[in-house]
Formats: sequence, C-alpha cells, structure tokens
Amino acid sequence: MDFREVMERRSSCRKFRPDPIDPETLRELVRLAGLAPSPANAQPWRFIAVSNKTLLETMAAEVRRRTEEVFPAPRTEPGRAAFERLLWFSTFFAEAPVVIFAALSPYRAVAAEALEGHAHPTHDEINAMRQQPDLQCLGAAIEHLLLAATGLGLAGCWLAAPLVARREMEQILGLTPPWRLASLVAVGRPALLLNTEKERKPLEQIFELIP
Repeated sequence: MDFREVMERRSSCRKFRPDPIDPETLRELVRLAGLAPSPANAQPWRFIAVSNKTLLETMAAEVRRRTEEVFPAPRTEPGRAAFERLLWFSTFFAEAPVVIFAALSPYRAVAAEALEGHAHPTHDEINAMRQQPDLQCLGAAIEHLLLAATGLGLAGCWLAAPLVARREMEQILGLTPPWRLASLVAVGRPALLLNTEKERKPLEQIFELIP
C-alpha cells in the first residue's frame, strides 16, 4: 500500500491475536521509528520491546495497584463502571503479544550552550518555552512506529495511562537515570476488524491558511 493509504488505515488496536512478532520485524519497527526528527538530531530515545507475558502481567498488576491508590473509590454505579473501564484501558497492554516501551534521556539544547555562564534562562526553562521538544520528537518517533506497523500488516495502540506506575515499570525494565519511561506502544496483529472510518473533524475546523 502507498504511504497515504498507510496513514488512512492506521487505527488504534486494543485486542490482538496471540501470534508472536518476530524479532526482525520489531527491529525494523524501531529502525523506522528512529528516523523521526529530533532537536539537533539528539535522538534522545530508547525502545525496549517486551514479549515476556510474566513481565507484562507483573507490570499490569502494578498499574492496577497504583491506579487504585491514586484515584478515589467511586461511590456510584456509573462511577464504578467508568473506573473499571479506566482500569482496562490502563492494563490491556498485557494481552498484546509485544509492548514497546519508549524511554527518553535529557538532551542538551544548543540555546543552553549559547547561554553558558548565565543563570537564566535555565535549560529546563528553555525546554518549557519550546513546549518540551524532547517529548514532541518522541511523539513523532512513536507515530513513525505506528505507521510502520500498519504498513507491515500489524496494528498498535499508543498508551500513556499506564505511566501512573512509571517508577515501578522502570524498575522492572531496569531503566535507570538519566533514562525515564515516557510512553508505551502495544503491538500485534488485530483480533478484530479495525474501524478506520472514525468520525474526524472537518478540515475547515482544523486548518487555516494565512496568505
């Protein structure tokens, strides 16, 4: 399929077939993800693919435990139903054949080097003014990964909710500073036909041309 078709077919998948994904396919997904743009070509990312079910189930259990700690127990039936849905959205990744964990390390902005010897603005302040370019570039890399998966007949889902247990998952993965876990992508072959006809906002609502 051509690239436009890949983009149009990409859709989030939360139910996967149990078929394993071979290591070479995973390597290709990450290679393509690594082609994304990054500030000063810093490439401040690292991707860890986990197919070990015991590890994934252990991480999902930690996510469930932390979610139950962080969020107050719902008192109404609709609230309890919503909470159970939240738990499922936060932990379904354990059912995927593989989960790719995306980690970030700090990068040194060129602007910070230009201000060497000055107390302000700090590197963190510069990063904030620029709306976190390190996180932006990781988002670009993950989108590359998702499109690559679609092109290879796979599907994925980009997750942030499990990060409620970020420190616990970092410990399980063996991630230590300066690395920090920033996102997860569940990957596999879809168990159901994906809905690629989701309603999207009209172009007129999301596009403006200033000549």
